[in-house]
Amino acid sequence: MRTRCVGGIVRDGAGRLLLVRRGRPPGEGLWSIPGGRVESGEDDPAAVARELKEETGLDVRVGGHVGTVDRPGPDGVVYEIHDYTATVTGGTLRAGDDASDVRWVRPDDLGGLPVTPGLIDALAQWRVL
Repeated sequence: MRTRCVGGIVRDGAGRLLLVRRGRPPGEGLWSIPGGRVESGEDDPAAVARELKEETGLDVRVGGHVGTVDRPGPDGVVYEIHDYTATVTGGTLRAGDDASDVRWVRPDDLGGLPVTPGLIDALAQWRVL
C-alpha cells in the first residue's frame, strides 16, 4: 500500500535548513525536513502548510515541487513523499505535533546529525545542499 506524504524544504536568510527531530515512528529520534501524510480532500500545498504549522509552529507560503522519494514503512507501507520549497511568513518556532525538537541547521552540519535514511542524498541530488 502506498501512502502519499509531503515535506517542506525551508531555508532562512542565512541559508540554514529547517529540520525536525521525529518524536514517533517511523524515524523516531532522527532529524528530517518537516512533513507528513496528505489528508483526504487535501492537495499537496495545503498539506505542506498544515504539517509545517503543526510540527514547527511556522506559517509558510508553499513554492514549487523539488522532488519525490519512496521510503519503506511498517507492514509493507510505502511512503511516497513529495517535497516542496516553502518560505516562512509568520508564526513562532516551536516543536509540536509529532516533532520532539525543531531547529535551523547549516547544511555543513547535517552530516553530524542522526538524519533519516536517504535525506542527505536526496537533498544533494535535488541541489538543495
